[in-house]
Amino acid sequence: MKRIAALILLASLSANAVAFEPFVVSDIRIDGLSRISAGTVYNYLPVNKGDQLTEDEAQRAIRALYNTKFFSDVQLTREGSILVIKVVERPSIAKLTLRGNKDIKEEDLRKGLKEIGLSEGETFDRLSLDRVKQELITQYYNRGKYNVSVDPHVTRLDRNRVALDIEIREGKVAKLKEINIVGNTKFTDKQIEDNFESGTTNWMSWYSKNDQYSREKLSGDLEKLQSYYMNRGYADFGVDSTQVTIAPDKREMYIAASIKEGEIYKVSDVHLLGKLILPEETLRKLVFVKAGDTFNRAAVEATSDAIKGILANIGFAYAKVTPVPKLDKDKRTVDMTFYIEPGQRVYVRRVIFQGNTRTEDDVMRRQLRQLEGSWYSQAAIDRSKIRLQQLGYFKKVDVDKQRVPGTDDKVDVTVKVEEQSAGSLQFGVGYSQYSGIILSASVSQNNFLGTGDSFSVGAESSTYYKRVNASYYNPYLTDSGVGIGYSLGYSKTDYGNTDFANYATSAKSFSTYLGIPITETDSLRVGLGLSSNKINLFDGYTPQVLLDYQNALGHKTIHEWTGTLGWNHDTRNGYWAPTRGGLLSLSTDVALPGSTVEYFRVSGEANHYWPVGGGFVLYTDAQAQYGKTYGNQTYSGTFGNYVAGQKVDYPFWQNFYSGGVRDVRGFQDNTLGPRVCSGVGTNGTPIVPDAKGNCNGSYYNYAQPIGGAFKVLGTTELYLPLPFLKDINTARVSLFVDVGNAYKDYQSFKAKDLRASAGISLHWQAPIGPLIINFATPIRSKPEDRHYEERIQFTFGSQF
Repeated sequence: MKRIAALILLASLSANAVAFEPFVVSDIRIDGLSRISAGTVYNYLPVNKGDQLTEDEAQRAIRALYNTKFFSDVQLTREGSILVIKVVERPSIAKLTLRGNKDIKEEDLRKGLKEIGLSEGETFDRLSLDRVKQELITQYYNRGKYNVSVDPHVTRLDRNRVALDIEIREGKVAKLKEINIVGNTKFTDKQIEDNFESGTTNWMSWYSKNDQYSREKLSGDLEKLQSYYMNRGYADFGVDSTQVTIAPDKREMYIAASIKEGEIYKVSDVHLLGKLILPEETLRKLVFVKAGDTFNRAAVEATSDAIKGILANIGFAYAKVTPVPKLDKDKRTVDMTFYIEPGQRVYVRRVIFQGNTRTEDDVMRRQLRQLEGSWYSQAAIDRSKIRLQQLGYFKKVDVDKQRVPGTDDKVDVTVKVEEQSAGSLQFGVGYSQYSGIILSASVSQNNFLGTGDSFSVGAESSTYYKRVNASYYNPYLTDSGVGIGYSLGYSKTDYGNTDFANYATSAKSFSTYLGIPITETDSLRVGLGLSSNKINLFDGYTPQVLLDYQNALGHKTIHEWTGTLGWNHDTRNGYWAPTRGGLLSLSTDVALPGSTVEYFRVSGEANHYWPVGGGFVLYTDAQAQYGKTYGNQTYSGTFGNYVAGQKVDYPFWQNFYSGGVRDVRGFQDNTLGPRVCSGVGTNGTPIVPDAKGNCNGSYYNYAQPIGGAFKVLGTTELYLPLPFLKDINTARVSLFVDVGNAYKDYQSFKAKDLRASAGISLHWQAPIGPLIINFATPIRSKPEDRHYEERIQFTFGSQF
């Protein structure tokens, strides 16, 4: 067939060259050009003035011009000693339209078409159109759509142009009706197929799409099948044959695989050969395959990766470790050898940043642990990537290495980032079921002018509070990473229209703090703050216990100067939506001697993200908070249970609260914990709530939460991979269980008083600010909680 095609082409070329005697070309004239310049033709033409033109040279010239794909016809003639080239230009593509494609994005299709020369402005070649049709059909076949049709339509336009319209009818994905494994006697079909991505239709197929056939999924499943056996000792396992059958309607698929299970093998010995670089006893610690063990391919691969990893950390970026198993079929043993080829040790010549249009180069460079001019270290590069991700400035961070051309011992490291908005100017309206309507205005920037500094100025107003805040933080006051921050705030609250205990506050505060790095993952925070808080209580409306405390204390305006000390251990791999790592934190705030009330607050938290496979991420969190007074301060008067000369109790305005959108969900914000009634009874004693939390004779019909000096909270959350949600930095959906409560003090803690809830949650980084929607059901509560239960909770808009 190829010979026939060659003969036809040769005959065609010969026909396009008029027979002539060889002659010396005195000039060259080109006829028929409209879009293409004569200079372009001369660049491709292998004939110049003064050359002697023979029939062989003429045919070579025609072939050269045909190969440009600019022309549909080329003829050579002569007028005396002038070579005349007559050409017919191929039309240009004026417009390219794609219709009907849903499974493959249009930008991906256009990119593929451009690679083979089919795009707007290019020369039209019908052969390319035929190739495109077959390529598109193949792509859809690989996605399991076997009844796809691709119909290209060509419309002639003026000025030698064409319009292409490619109509695609994708059809339906062929569904898997049967997967048949032949030859398995050691394991059941279910055991083998549990890890397959492919499967027959079941109740979860609408979500997992496991019943949609594709070649890629089948190849992956066969690899998983081989790994399943080899990880259990079957070192000579093999897939003898695979057959895929499609039904006549191209809507149903049947897969059959014939396997040879083989026998279980034991490891007889393990050898390390090649150029070891490091002492053998050091490398032996990284070998997860031991003599006498059942053969396990996963352990073999883990050993190879571990050895490559440790070599990459000391400069051998291109180290190779090749595992070679030698099977003794009679003894059913495997002699395992790892051949180590470290290659040339390399150092990093340059670190290049790409994609940072807003962030200054120095801001990114100071996060690097891989330095220019030093030996390449994979561990340092991995740590640098995590530090960049933790900044919160980038949606995506990718790091790659390339050899410096002409060298064996140098590489350049390229850090590619995709920036995301690190600041906002907002004027908005938000809403939460606890705070009501929230009017807000704010200017915030976590990466001010690309310097890495952060600041925010904002104001908020809701049904019960008004706040004005301003803050600034410079994370690199010194080159060692010591940061400094300032915060200034003013707020007024009036809890008279809420479910809180009824009182009002007016507070002013200022603080400054230092952030001090200790290690790569540990840091300290040291701060000092000043505040003044005027607390107004109301007879008959404010719970009597709070009135008695304030009267016994003898102060309505509370002055504090507060010292803060905190420690963080942060191993999370991201800022907005981590998928692994965790946070350990411990902090204490102390109202220093000379404050109106001398007290301290201690808070601790431990959380962790666990990737559990399939895109699922398990999150666990535990928190505890505790407060207590210290020193020798005493009450100045006797009111209720507070006696003059008695040591002052922990101040109620610093109490911890539980429940809410970000706490124990399913209960209103800050409503769990100790609750009391307002007012006093006819006998002059405080009213006590009954078993259902009702306050008979009180201004309010139900007991009001006042918080406590001790709080615990535990959360378990499972983040779900959603097929329609590709960017987890924008939104996440999770199932959760919350457990927690607040107590009067540590001595009052009782596990039976813990409240619990379960439900589903959506977190979305919306343009108007963070949005949280929870659907929660209390699964452990008491009758007095009924008034404060809340199944659907949501909050959106800017909150400081």
